[in-house]
Amino acid sequence: MNPFLANDPNAKARRLARALISDMITYFPEKHRQAMQNGTLKETFEEEIRKSYQEYVDQIGREFAESTTHFHEALNDILAGGNPVF
Repeated sequence: MNPFLANDPNAKARRLARALISDMITYFPEKHRQAMQNGTLKETFEEEIRKSYQEYVDQIGREFAESTTHFHEALNDILAGGNPVF
């Protein structure tokens, strides 16, 4: 691990966002499969996304969270399987 990357706030935020979103699929695999199939990711995971975003903001700060796209990129990359849903 590069010691310089450890202090990079963007890298930290990306890792955190990806971990939080990955957890949703880990905890609710069948719910995720059905939501992907039905095209209802936003509605189906609304509560989990809200809670995960709050955790994200709590850890990296509201200003940084709102000025970057890391959380939304993780939602699209991971939860939506690479589709621009969020």
